[in-house]
Amino acid sequence: MQERSNRPSVGQSRAVRLDSFGGPDVLAVREVLAPQAGPGQVRVRVAAAGLNPMDWFMTADEDTAGRFGLTLPVGFGTDYAGVIDQVGDGVSGFAPGDRVFGGALSRAVADFVVVDAGGEKAADEAHHTPDGVDDRIAATLTIAGRTASAALAAVALGPDDTVLIGGAGGGVGVFAVQLARIAGARVIGTGSLASADYLRELGAEPVAYGDGLADRVRTLASGGVTAALDLHGVETVHAARELGVPDDRICTIAAQVDGVAAANGANAAPGALEELARMVAAGLLRVPVAESFPIEEIRRAVEIQADRHVRGKIVIDLS
Repeated sequence: MQERSNRPSVGQSRAVRLDSFGGPDVLAVREVLAPQAGPGQVRVRVAAAGLNPMDWFMTADEDTAGRFGLTLPVGFGTDYAGVIDQVGDGVSGFAPGDRVFGGALSRAVADFVVVDAGGEKAADEAHHTPDGVDDRIAATLTIAGRTASAALAAVALGPDDTVLIGGAGGGVGVFAVQLARIAGARVIGTGSLASADYLRELGAEPVAYGDGLADRVRTLASGGVTAALDLHGVETVHAARELGVPDDRICTIAAQVDGVAAANGANAAPGALEELARMVAAGLLRVPVAESFPIEEIRRAVEIQADRHVRGKIVIDLS
């Protein structure tokens, strides 16, 4: 192995673990043996871990967990950011002390994660964190940012478009709205009445969700809507169809609808994540962090995140 930091390579560390599948009540902080970097791997001392709906969805029951290759006992969380403190044999391009961010499938909420330095898997990877990007922000990018990028690509959004984004203020929505505006599109975003000012700050024209959505959008966009992203369920899909948006210009991320594309982070184009980080560093993209919690408050953090009414991202601090 290459030179390591002076942090002990063997010892106890904290990690969130589940001994049974279920909701926030089954999450527990455990003392575990610190993982070691093997050939082709790097170990990261995690500074922050970002939460996503995917985290608790994957670990809610045995059948769902199995689709992701997860078995008990299992960790929690995927998005992370921190500093490399150990490098395995055969690794190039990374060294102890490098700031990195990326994905570690269902194991990110821990003092240490070990990931593949090659970065060929979307949830087993490390990327250099650009200067000027805080660890808390870097820890929010991987799943939500990639998912938003993939969804916009699925509808080929451009400057002549008016796009309706359902769930515009959520974890994926904050990226989708801003990326759509960067692409030159007009953005109409659904949310509660209380979130209207927040959506305007992101760059969206707010519209209340619920019964009559299509009529409200029609009033707001007399020239019509040309594309739609449903980031919550299917309400926006139905409204978009009622407004005449063709199915090939509608995309979902949280539901399957016949004839409509479904996007997730694994569909994002190569280099999409690094480009998002560069946008953050350049001040073109901002990531609202709704709240941050210490690892000991993981249950409370997940309860808030799972409520699906969070404006922005929830982050666990481990530094």
